[in-house]
Amino acid sequence: MNTSILAILFLIQCVFTLGLHFHPLDPLTPQEINKTSFIVKKSHLGNLKDLTFHYLDLEEPNKSHVLQWLSPNPSKKPPPPRRRSFVVVRAGGQTYELIIDLTTSKIASSRIYTGHGFPSFTFIELFKASKLPLTYPPFKKSILDRSLNISEVSCIPFTVGWYGETTTRRELKASCFYRDGSVNVFTRPIEGITVTIDVDSMQVIKYSDRFRKPIPDKEGNDFRTKHRPFPFSCNVSDTGFKILGNRVKWANWKFHVGFTARAGVTISTASVLDPRTKRFRRVMYRGHVSETFVPYMDPTYEWYYRTFMDIGEFGFGRSAVNLQPLIDCPQNAAFLDGHVAGPDGTAQKMTNVMCVFEKNGYGASFRHTEINVPGQVITSGEAEISLVVRMVATLGNYDYIVDWEFKKNGAIRVGVDLTGVLEVKATSYTSNDQITENVYGTLVAKNTIAVNHDHYLTYYLDLDVDGNGNSLVKAKLKTVRVTEVNKTSSRRKSYWTVVKETAKTEADGRVRLGSDPVELLIVNPNKKTKIGNSVGYRLIPEHLQATSLLTDDDYPELRAGYTKYPVWVTAYDRSERWAGGFYSDRSRGDDGLAVWSSRNREIENKDIVMWYNVGFHHIPYQEDFPVMPTLHGGFTLRPSNFFDNDPLIG
Repeated sequence: MNTSILAILFLIQCVFTLGLHFHPLDPLTPQEINKTSFIVKKSHLGNLKDLTFHYLDLEEPNKSHVLQWLSPNPSKKPPPPRRRSFVVVRAGGQTYELIIDLTTSKIASSRIYTGHGFPSFTFIELFKASKLPLTYPPFKKSILDRSLNISEVSCIPFTVGWYGETTTRRELKASCFYRDGSVNVFTRPIEGITVTIDVDSMQVIKYSDRFRKPIPDKEGNDFRTKHRPFPFSCNVSDTGFKILGNRVKWANWKFHVGFTARAGVTISTASVLDPRTKRFRRVMYRGHVSETFVPYMDPTYEWYYRTFMDIGEFGFGRSAVNLQPLIDCPQNAAFLDGHVAGPDGTAQKMTNVMCVFEKNGYGASFRHTEINVPGQVITSGEAEISLVVRMVATLGNYDYIVDWEFKKNGAIRVGVDLTGVLEVKATSYTSNDQITENVYGTLVAKNTIAVNHDHYLTYYLDLDVDGNGNSLVKAKLKTVRVTEVNKTSSRRKSYWTVVKETAKTEADGRVRLGSDPVELLIVNPNKKTKIGNSVGYRLIPEHLQATSLLTDDDYPELRAGYTKYPVWVTAYDRSERWAGGFYSDRSRGDDGLAVWSSRNREIENKDIVMWYNVGFHHIPYQEDFPVMPTLHGGFTLRPSNFFDNDPLIG
């Protein structure tokens, strides 16, 4: 029996081993993670110093193969795609990329990465860096000179970005805080001290103690609620959905939910039931948060470098928290675990990092009262019930509540709520009347400046609207003057009409919103409704999205050029999933969404990806202190001529 047949038999066996509900995009199992680690450690890399695992995830399988395997036509079903893992490790000061074939238990490829940027930090590295200043003599002296107790000091390492250096190394800058009994650590900075750390050698390479400011008072800064938690109920007695492995089925939707260390929750192969044909039709192949960008607007030495790209530098999934029943998720929720690789490559279980639940929107998904039928008042409607997949990631001081909400009308609502505590700096000012200089933020409490900043969450949306051949259509609303010909029958002087433009290339796929009225649609020009409209989905922003105000030559903007436009549409490439580039830490802007888009590939009637930036310019206010009420942003993907009529009616 030849090796190819053996491989096919092994893959079929894997399907049964993984379960009858196996899906080609299932996250790596703990067994697969450990197997990958074992293979890497048995290679020549296992003999190198300080072998550390920084990324270990499923190697993205060929999309066409996945779709063929998921096809309902059993006669055309190929063998399941090979299970492969993609690994990034550090050893001996170098970064290695490997692809492991889990079928043959062999390394399929291996290379040393020599480009710009570094992989994400591990929690062990961050932990060691946080403790390093506490044993560093100059720092201990600075604390003693301030008459502070070093046992009450907490240090937090921050990434440093890139500012034109020709040669870079893996660095962190630690800022320190004085707890003194307070649990709201970020509100009590020890201002003026910066500790620069070489992560590979785990040594302090630069130390600065430039000035002193009063530490903000701990009174009134407790973020813990003084009220008993109110039970979170959606008033839906039954779950109403089924979870089979990683597959979810609810109402007229079916989709795959996954979890990775970098992206956190991922939604894949989402399809909606057509009530007329009774068949599921494709909507989205893959969706997840691709990158975040949080630049602070203080150019001083202690703050200028705080321009965080959290997903690439730390990991959204790795920062996911254990969801709390009746606080984060209602009583009818189902909780899901995730698995990631630790720094030593072994599988780590993350408990209850996702929840799935039915949500009662306490409104109508549709309604109408008709009073024009003689002798009758006819009212009909349907309650708004939807299905939510939720994750919460805590990245330092901020918490991000990420929701994917599926609606019975065929829409997908994607939302994010920002909350947590502000990142502040100490000041001598106790009243706004005293301020005579630019403090780059708002005085939110005595001796406490909350610094202005931005939040951008970039979503990767591989939409496959009824198939792979899709186009971006801009439906522009144009004002038209009523001509003399029509004035004999109309007293109107103007109206608006729709002018549709189809984007040809990626340059056309970079779109600004807000200046002119326009609706953006992803349509399938190869599929029509019964009356001849191209089927599609349209993007509905929930608020005016912020775009970057940084200058194009500013170093943080060079790294995060994808924030200049709220909407991008690019040609599909399975290697292009991370908007800031795969190696975000200390990146230089030579990889990522802006670079890919500059290739100006054709995007008309092609397999395309939409990228959407949920952006906020955050001017802090006193109500944001000591803990910030949730600030919501998001968008909806809504069917637009996708169905022949309202799918709620059938």
